[in-house]
Amino acid sequence: MSELVYTKPVLCFFKERDVNPEIDPFVVVKARKLEVTSGDGGSCSGKLEDFFTLMGDADYLLTPQGAADHYVVCWFDDSEPDMNKDLRRLRGVTLKGKVTCALNASGKRTYNAAFQAEHAKLK
Repeated sequence: MSELVYTKPVLCFFKERDVNPEIDPFVVVKARKLEVTSGDGGSCSGKLEDFFTLMGDADYLLTPQGAADHYVVCWFDDSEPDMNKDLRRLRGVTLKGKVTCALNASGKRTYNAAFQAEHAKLK
């Protein structure tokens, strides 16, 4: 098992649908840190720390429907010099446990979440 850490990634969340797949993300977030641990058969788990919304509504992840939904999560790996090879993707993403939300003094919401993914493209 290997662990990868991405600092300050911008992640796009798509709802995973077999019929009428989404073209645009429903939420785009920026995180302080994304940790991904590879498992057997292409699956992985990880956590997303201190992320906040850039576009869309991350509060959907807090709802019972959002917690039960499946997602595709994409981001670009800044450490990869070849822009044709820098896209990273997790498919079949489900949230483990409850997504937490904190509100600071200025009213900014930050979230934390753990997840499980069925398939990962990390290289």
